[in-house]
Amino acid sequence: MTPSTPDRPLSLTYSPCPNDTFVFHAWAHGLIPGAPPVDVDHADIDITNGRAERGEGDILKVSHAVLPWVLEEYALLPCGGALGRGCGPLVLTRDAGGTGQAAGAPAVRAAADLTGRTVAVPGERSTAYLLFRLWAAEHVPGGVGNVTVLPFHEIMPAVRDGRVDAGLVIHEARFTYRDYGLRRLADLGEYWEGTTGHPIPLGAIIARRSLGADRLRQITDAIRASVHRAWDDPAASHAYVRAHAQEMDPAVAGQHIALYVNEFTADLGPEGLAAVRELLTRAADQGLVPPVPQLS
Repeated sequence: MTPSTPDRPLSLTYSPCPNDTFVFHAWAHGLIPGAPPVDVDHADIDITNGRAERGEGDILKVSHAVLPWVLEEYALLPCGGALGRGCGPLVLTRDAGGTGQAAGAPAVRAAADLTGRTVAVPGERSTAYLLFRLWAAEHVPGGVGNVTVLPFHEIMPAVRDGRVDAGLVIHEARFTYRDYGLRRLADLGEYWEGTTGHPIPLGAIIARRSLGADRLRQITDAIRASVHRAWDDPAASHAYVRAHAQEMDPAVAGQHIALYVNEFTADLGPEGLAAVRELLTRAADQGLVPPVPQLS
């Protein structure tokens, strides 16, 4: 793709999830004075990860787990992402009394029961899956059997209907999984925080390095301004958030925003950067991702 110039809008891609539409509402709608104009596209995180790996797009919301493959072409921006505490991915199974995927297979009641079983995940380059692999290496002797990638909104129905033995879920599923008759087998946020003491790195904002240092500073300023405007006037983005989360209960959307839009969204800071570095260093040490010499 030809690098963007001031003569055309920058491409900006993020998910339709409430935290992203809340954060980027002001910038996407031209409400930030002096901010670079943008053409916005909404896509599931697995799609944006793939676009980043192929070098498609100027500014993208991606998983922190994909950074080792894209940092040569893209810079990690210090704002707009998703980190936090108490917001990690969950490993879900059917409620007690259910059966396994295969006829006659025992129910999954403990982490060790996942040995040789089928797990649905929201993307092979997702941070959720990277955390799952780190956790499973310690808690699932012999490893899981099959991993299947599904859009995150399809994972809980797949677990409920017995098409998979367990599912790795993100986002608002933290608040709704009981509605599907599912139970929490593990909270990977609790695992991560208890093991490292760091907040959980989930989503990152990256921008094409070829835009140049001045343009990257403009983009960073625009994102921060959009975050602060969202906080100052949260009602302004309601219609936009709802338009892209039509099937989500408004109360759940509010919980989603409150959980994932926090101080790290406005500024990654030393604490957030240390968390990302810890994740990628641990993963590289286990051969799960290529080494990352620096995060910038």
